[in-house]
Amino acid sequence: MSNSDNSTTQGPKNGWLFNSPKPSLDQIRVRIDTVDQEIHRLLNERATLAEHVAITKKNNEENPLFYRPEREAQVLRAVMARNEGPLAGETVARIFREIMSACLALEAPQTVAYLGPQGTFTQAAALKHFGADAVTVPIANIDEVFREVESGNAHYGVVPIENSSEGVVNHTLDSFLSSPLNVIGEVELRIHQNLLISDTTRVDSITRIYSHQQSLAQCR
Repeated sequence: MSNSDNSTTQGPKNGWLFNSPKPSLDQIRVRIDTVDQEIHRLLNERATLAEHVAITKKNNEENPLFYRPEREAQVLRAVMARNEGPLAGETVARIFREIMSACLALEAPQTVAYLGPQGTFTQAAALKHFGADAVTVPIANIDEVFREVESGNAHYGVVPIENSSEGVVNHTLDSFLSSPLNVIGEVELRIHQNLLISDTTRVDSITRIYSHQQSLAQCR
């Protein structure tokens, strides 16, 4: 803000993108289209660079590692640090995680085994950590998740290790004791459970609820 005569009305932080302090809707949309085209061009440029990374690794490493969690964490920290809004830092980080997931899929598709079935919080954790372009495979139990990774059928595995209501998942901890696998990352998720009833059912008429034992435990 300024007390000088040439001050303008308040508006978005990046209002200087327009010659007029009050651009028309058409002007804004034209500018959005221009920005979208530049974003699209840069996304493809980044994808091309990712392909070059893959080629370089394959030519110089006997058993190249394409997914580098420490490098991904470094990128996301930098994204959060330089973000000036108006998008929230976590929002921008999610966008960049998906960009990295898509580029990694070009380098070498990553298979991720998780404790199934589909729709579990473990799948949600896998998608949050690896992005939508990872190939996620539901596995029936924790032991099988470990075996899928140990045998090389999956690059990574995602299993529950702790929740605020039930504490640590002992089966997971026991599996680590007898496995050569290591923890390379963790994901925190807020757990939400929903009671599903038909349109003709009254809540006060319910006398028994059927659910998975873990879901029931989380609703105590």
